[in-house]
Amino acid sequence: MTDLYQLTMAQGYWKLGMHDRRAVFNLFFRTLPFKGGFAIACGLQDAIEYLQQFRFTREDADYLATLNGNDGQPIFDPEFLEDLAEIQFSCDVEAVPEGTAVFANEPMLRITGPIWQCQLLETPLLTLFNFPTLIATKAARMVLAAQGQPVIEFGLRRAQGIDGAMTASRAAYIGGCESSSNVLAGQMYGIPVKGTHAHSWVMSFPTEIESFTAYAAAMPNNCVFLVDTYNTLEGVRNAAKIGCELRKHGHSMIGIRLDSGDLAYLSIEARKILDAAGLQDAKILASNDLDENIITSLKQQGAKIDVWGVGTKLVTGNDQPALGAVYKLTAIRDESDTAWDYKLKISEQVAKISIPGILQVRRYVRDSVFIADAIYDEPSGIPADPTIVDPGDVTRRKHVSSESIYEDLLIPVFRGGKVVITVPALSSVRQHAHEQIKMLHPSITRFVNPHEYPVGLEQHLSDLRTKLIAHARGVDPHSLMAL
Repeated sequence: MTDLYQLTMAQGYWKLGMHDRRAVFNLFFRTLPFKGGFAIACGLQDAIEYLQQFRFTREDADYLATLNGNDGQPIFDPEFLEDLAEIQFSCDVEAVPEGTAVFANEPMLRITGPIWQCQLLETPLLTLFNFPTLIATKAARMVLAAQGQPVIEFGLRRAQGIDGAMTASRAAYIGGCESSSNVLAGQMYGIPVKGTHAHSWVMSFPTEIESFTAYAAAMPNNCVFLVDTYNTLEGVRNAAKIGCELRKHGHSMIGIRLDSGDLAYLSIEARKILDAAGLQDAKILASNDLDENIITSLKQQGAKIDVWGVGTKLVTGNDQPALGAVYKLTAIRDESDTAWDYKLKISEQVAKISIPGILQVRRYVRDSVFIADAIYDEPSGIPADPTIVDPGDVTRRKHVSSESIYEDLLIPVFRGGKVVITVPALSSVRQHAHEQIKMLHPSITRFVNPHEYPVGLEQHLSDLRTKLIAHARGVDPHSLMAL
């Protein structure tokens, strides 16, 4: 589960005898998704499980032996493949706990170990963090829009394959969805599952009310009637009749579902019908390609919707189908193995210039609200009252008081290839995400022009980065430091 170029680089390190030199790589994203103000880190549990099983089997080595270069000769040396088949994961890993609010340029994961191992893990780790972080963030936005009302993930049938569906259901639950239609996700992850019937149930009976009557007889404790197969408001009236019949027999209709049309108008009229029938407790669930913007608009229109069913636009990431996280080398041991040689990538695009060092993120809190994050070089430490510098504009700076409460976000996950943490239950991860979002200022969580949360490089690290950029470009670093 990797890209070919990771393997060709690994063989290159091996042939040069540098494959066991220790290196540091950081995984991060450059731009917040959905033009929003935050993201929710997700994917660590799957990454832990992957790393625990990391290996190349004999069958893998035999396959790689069949790959040829442009001269028709094998790409891979048989001795390299022998060593590859015996590789054992031995890296140290630090990561941000799942469910943590994260921001651009902050490492979500740091891995330290033999460079060929770190290199081989680039593709799978990006795969395991990119998509779930995107979906957990999207779900969090939809839950924020619902303002405390339940959001159900309905996206299984529209997801990008079975793996995508399972990943999305888990990530959506972490992001705040209260349940899923995905029964396998319920079985595997313990996510509550919800569901009722489709239009085909209604269409398989001579009349709509007969279909509702039959469903109530078959499933009296799970009645959410889909009312828009023919005439929506007439469907609500039919559902209300069956709801009253259910009550006579000691059962309660859960509610109705609207899946098309003017959801604001229809929900308002449906509420009147249900209330007039004495079914004030019956819920109105809405679906139909909803996202955080549509939910917000419907609320502004006074829609009487109690539960939100979200599918396609959640599980596909719809308006931004990829997070774009990257994995960069930031330090390597020198040839004498006595010191770290810090590395950075130079680019014509300022946003793509990487951050060197053995990075850690310190988050500052005041009055139970996150106020700033400082990215710093762990061996160098960080002052009690740091100044943080915007990595894209060294003239933008923020001083953090020494009186601020703080925590370091990257925690040890592996030491020498062995897991050193207890993986939390999914419900705990979900609760952590909820608490993190509560600690973000409302200006950060709004959807339109959110405030930019302060994230910067600690002054010492910023100066070091500037010197390395100047050196790489042949510029006098003192002229840049004057900024």
